[in-house]
Amino acid sequence: MSAVPYLEPSRVAPPRPMEQGRGRWGMGLFILTEAALFADLFFAYFYLGTSHPTWPPDPPKLLFASVLTVMLIASSAVLFLADSAMRRGRTGTATAAVAMTLLLGVGFVGIQALEYRDHLRTLKPTESSYGSIFYTITSFHGAHVLIGLLLLGFVLAQMISGKVSPAHHQPLRNASWYWHFVDVVWLAVFFILYVSPRIYQ
Repeated sequence: MSAVPYLEPSRVAPPRPMEQGRGRWGMGLFILTEAALFADLFFAYFYLGTSHPTWPPDPPKLLFASVLTVMLIASSAVLFLADSAMRRGRTGTATAAVAMTLLLGVGFVGIQALEYRDHLRTLKPTESSYGSIFYTITSFHGAHVLIGLLLLGFVLAQMISGKVSPAHHQPLRNASWYWHFVDVVWLAVFFILYVSPRIYQ
């Protein structure tokens, strides 16, 4: 009886075809879960307000929040240009635009820290239900900004190394979706926490 020859298995599995929609669906579902989380926080804000005759007791200042709003809107516009430039093959322009978005995002975090320093002089998160929900919502959004910065930083490194290109730009698209979502949430935060108290009081 002849022995069956031993065939050494390949150490490297053959590459599987990339599922183009996998990352897109994953990011979309992740954004939906985060949107539901913010919706719960906004509901809590309004629910707490129903048990107070004046809500909020002292509306937060608009100066810092207005600057933050302008910065995030500008960052979304720049990132949209980055995605558009990448799809047209203008990788240099796209890389510069992503870097500019990162700078605007870092600036947002820095200015929000200044706002907190100013706001904490008159309102502590432990002294009232309003202080608790205000800092919960804004700090939760700030955490999402930091996550967005990490995503964009990773994508920027991939763009510089050539791994993100016009032929394979889905990582940039996914990070862009997340960043635009964070910006839309901030617009809701800005209107609900900063603007609406001045309209309805």
